[in-house]
Amino acid sequence: MLTLLKIRNVALIDEIELEFGRGLNLLTGETGSGKSIIVDSLGALIGDRVSSDLVREGETTATIEGLFSTTVGAEFRSILEESGVETGEGSEHDIIVRREISLAGKNRIFLNSQLVTQAFLKRVGPYLADIHGQGDQTGIYDVETHIEMLDDFARIGGLKERVAEAFRSLSAIRSQLASLEKDTAEKLQLVDILRFQVNEIRSANLVPDEEQELEAEKLRLSNVEKLTSLSDDAFGLLYDNAESTATTLEKAQRKVSELADFDAQFAAYSEGVATARAVIEDLSFAIRDFRSRLEFSPERLDEIESRLAEMLRLKRKYGGTIEAVLEHLRVSEERLANIENTEFREEELRKRLAFERTAFIAAATELNQARKLSAAKFEKQVEQNLQAVALEKARFEVRIASSPEDDSSFSENGFDSVEFYFSANPGESPRPLARVASGGEASRVMLILKTTIDERGPDKTSVFDEVDVGIGGRVAEAVGRKLKDLAADQQILCVTHQPQIASLADVHFVVEKDTSVARTSVNVRRLTSDERVDEIARMLAGEQITEAARENARTMLAGA
Repeated sequence: MLTLLKIRNVALIDEIELEFGRGLNLLTGETGSGKSIIVDSLGALIGDRVSSDLVREGETTATIEGLFSTTVGAEFRSILEESGVETGEGSEHDIIVRREISLAGKNRIFLNSQLVTQAFLKRVGPYLADIHGQGDQTGIYDVETHIEMLDDFARIGGLKERVAEAFRSLSAIRSQLASLEKDTAEKLQLVDILRFQVNEIRSANLVPDEEQELEAEKLRLSNVEKLTSLSDDAFGLLYDNAESTATTLEKAQRKVSELADFDAQFAAYSEGVATARAVIEDLSFAIRDFRSRLEFSPERLDEIESRLAEMLRLKRKYGGTIEAVLEHLRVSEERLANIENTEFREEELRKRLAFERTAFIAAATELNQARKLSAAKFEKQVEQNLQAVALEKARFEVRIASSPEDDSSFSENGFDSVEFYFSANPGESPRPLARVASGGEASRVMLILKTTIDERGPDKTSVFDEVDVGIGGRVAEAVGRKLKDLAADQQILCVTHQPQIASLADVHFVVEKDTSVARTSVNVRRLTSDERVDEIARMLAGEQITEAARENARTMLAGA
């Protein structure tokens, strides 16, 4: 249940703080007064995406914060603990969600002071609140949504995932088989080309690091004279000359040792000088050995240049690097093997395809049976609930068409198609809901579908944003009564323009625009009993509130 909502610097709102109660909480106000801003802010707390456009003009940040008092079951607790959100002992907990929106784009989300992602909040949101928006009724005109509604009612998410996984496995085998058949069709054109390319690259005997090693050897062979001179000079300076570094260090070591005999502070340096002598001698011998191996070979240089030219040709032809050439070889060998072993591989894939198809049909059949069992319960509950919204004689049917033998009907949803049929009047056969429901009927049917599908207990808040569009009079009163009945078991937050619904509120807020200052601001007030009379009278009579309208409002409130 949503107990507290704070909004600061969002759209036209400077700062508001709303305390909601149990039962039916209503928001009323003129069209364009800012009611949708409040609903959108609540949507942000259950994972809806937000942008920096929400930040009030002239401000740099906006904040939306909500306090939810809820029961944390095992599933909900597991999701919270995934992100490190501590829940403590017991099942009753307060969940605080805060979203900070910045013009700089550095938006942050906190759940009980733990920083979380928008994707995580999207998972948590359904345990806190559901929002049924103004345009939701159009969803019933999209037949594709009907199967999702039935499955939501049936609570068969685990079974659906099994079917989806089976379909993905089946589709993967189909793709491999299709690719193989395409290769077979192109066999005559491909096989000679692939064999030539494979033989050409294989005959080159490429090694990944060979090119770098050859370049280094080429550099040495091209500079033998210079390397010889440098080696001779370095060896002489380091070791061979009378005043070489090695000779000088040997003399210095003796002097330092003698000094150490008189002053202990020089003893530590003696070892360091000895180490330096060892390094110089090692380097000197390495230079001498290097010099002894230097030999200019025009034949070897020609050989290296020919090898590098061959590598360059292959790189230009097959991808730009030796690694790309070797990868091209791997792919070509694989394609050639597939083509040359087409019959064997095709037989293997067809066996796997038959196996995966059987597995998919088995899972989809189980899903089909679960849907059929749930469809009968769904029809019954929807028809019963429709009576509460002045559709006493309405008939509602769930029709499931199954095509287990038609592979073209297979999808991640199985092999079923689902469509709702509806008749509002006695004597008329149910027809596709998408074609027969009027605007007012669509609003009521969607309300009933939503509330029938989503019954998660008293701790969850259900938000209805102008579900009364297109209705009035007795029908509006019936919808209000249905909302009131729902509010007996869970918290309902409703945005409405219907006085019949407003009169049933347990907690009534009015949303108003204030244009008395330099800029427009949205304010929200919780109404007293007398203020409710005036607000409902305004909804009945318009801007000019008459005493007759007030009397009518009092009568409606008394009847509620």
